[in-house]
Amino acid sequence: MSEKIAPADTCVLVTGGAGFIGSHTVVELLQDGYQVVIVDDLSNASARVLDRIATIVGEQAAANLTFYEADVNDRETLTKIFDAHHIDRVIHFAGFKAVGQSVSMPIEYYANNIGSTLTLVDVMRVHGCTSIIFSSSATVYGDPDSLPLTEASPKKPATNPYGWTKWMIEQILTDLNTADPEWNVVLLRYFNPIGAHPSGLMGEDPKGIPNNLVPYVAQTAIGKLDAVHVFGDDYDTPDGTGVRDYIHVCDLATGHASALAWMNGRTGVEVFNLGTGRGTSVLEIIHAFGRACGKEIPYVIEARRAGDVTSNYADCSKAKAQMGWKARYDIDDMCHDSWRWQSTNPDGYEG
Repeated sequence: MSEKIAPADTCVLVTGGAGFIGSHTVVELLQDGYQVVIVDDLSNASARVLDRIATIVGEQAAANLTFYEADVNDRETLTKIFDAHHIDRVIHFAGFKAVGQSVSMPIEYYANNIGSTLTLVDVMRVHGCTSIIFSSSATVYGDPDSLPLTEASPKKPATNPYGWTKWMIEQILTDLNTADPEWNVVLLRYFNPIGAHPSGLMGEDPKGIPNNLVPYVAQTAIGKLDAVHVFGDDYDTPDGTGVRDYIHVCDLATGHASALAWMNGRTGVEVFNLGTGRGTSVLEIIHAFGRACGKEIPYVIEARRAGDVTSNYADCSKAKAQMGWKARYDIDDMCHDSWRWQSTNPDGYEG
């Protein structure tokens, strides 16, 4: 193993760093002393998050941040960025992420998500940068045979093009290491990211009608939407609604920082689950958000959606044992922080 590099000497490229998970991770990295370069085309993010990041981390740490508005698919621009900075490691968040949209726009999803990854790793290879953390997903496990899911649980066929892009990018990065064992690859499989920065300055800012449960609940709580649509109440769970492992976005951010420190000097491919290890039902989320905002959240029961699994939660003991990481926030924390963000930024970053 090579000698540990001090964070101040380490430059991290963060693709999609202005997005929901990316921006919270950038805060963590700057607070840890890293030099950070963000590449984001702002197709699903706001440039205003950069000022929020600077406010949270302070002027001195913010001086270590460089932002480029660019598409990771743009090889020429990406090459110029690598020429301008000595990039030591990459965290790859950039990608389209709406499951439903991926079903109606499969070509766009494959071209963007897989194409940008191929461009990125090729430019990395040319510049001698072989360390990458990939933002993957528990979707690669499909409908689980048993719970909790461990990193050794089998990958299953994906149920939508978005899921297939995560599945395939994991395979591409694994094959890359097989071809060149000097590659240092960490695959972080997230469960269900929710919450917001405790300051209320940063949070999830979906364009249009939210695709994910908690932003939908939050917009219902603030009066933008009439009611939460609960898809199915006849699952084999304690209250009949689907169970997921929800994780605070700030816990995800520390997970990336932990992975970045852990991977230093290593080679190979390693997989880590990032979750809480506890399943929470849709109705439990709705009730917890009601406690956070002090009022009842209206909801209506709809038919099940095709492709939804009954229950899904992680075993995260590997991340704790090897990286020293574990989730700190519970569901009430997540809902309180989401409500603080939503209530103080009713129109997101554009408000």
